[in-house]
Amino acid sequence: PGFLRARRKRATRSASVVASPHGDVVLTAAHCIYDATVGDYDTDIVFIPDYHNGQAPYGVWTPESLIVDPRWISDADPDLDFGFMIVHQAGSDRSVQSETGANQLGTNLGFDQPIQVTGYPNGASQPVTCTTTSSQEDTYQMQFDCDGFPNGTSGSPWVTNVNPSTGLGTVIGVIGGYEQGGDTPAVSYSSYFDQDIEDLYNTSVDQS
Repeated sequence: PGFLRARRKRATRSASVVASPHGDVVLTAAHCIYDATVGDYDTDIVFIPDYHNGQAPYGVWTPESLIVDPRWISDADPDLDFGFMIVHQAGSDRSVQSETGANQLGTNLGFDQPIQVTGYPNGASQPVTCTTTSSQEDTYQMQFDCDGFPNGTSGSPWVTNVNPSTGLGTVIGVIGGYEQGGDTPAVSYSSYFDQDIEDLYNTSVDQS
């Protein structure tokens, strides 16, 4: 996972690299990169993988494309609160995936899964992590209960089947969806990853 910073607004979010043919695709929540109230993408953002204590071990990556579902643009459907960025690093031909590794994108794996969630709260110098189990919210959303995920953690990946040596696995959600991820630090939400996100991922790969 990494730190997603909106430089002009001084806002923070979270994001993670997902495996792709060119190694340049990063996953986050749609509301982190497209502001439905303004009606436009936030192009003044950077992605800093594994940011901690002021250190950026993999450098700073800049999005060259931002992709969300057209239905998020039209009505901010909380079931479609996910998006992708195609990123590059100035002066380098290497991909972010070659530097950091990547999670696999998992779709239609069910609501009840053991997960590890890592994100960056506002003002934090390092990420917070919770290991728990996801479940189905009252509607077509996923949720997990774990205190410590306040503002700033939107876009944090929900990873299952985590490899203990690499910390990578299969991402099945991101903090977002209902109430843009929740209105308390104790309960967080995600849009369910189904064919909609797979189609958006394929669109992103075609643009990378």
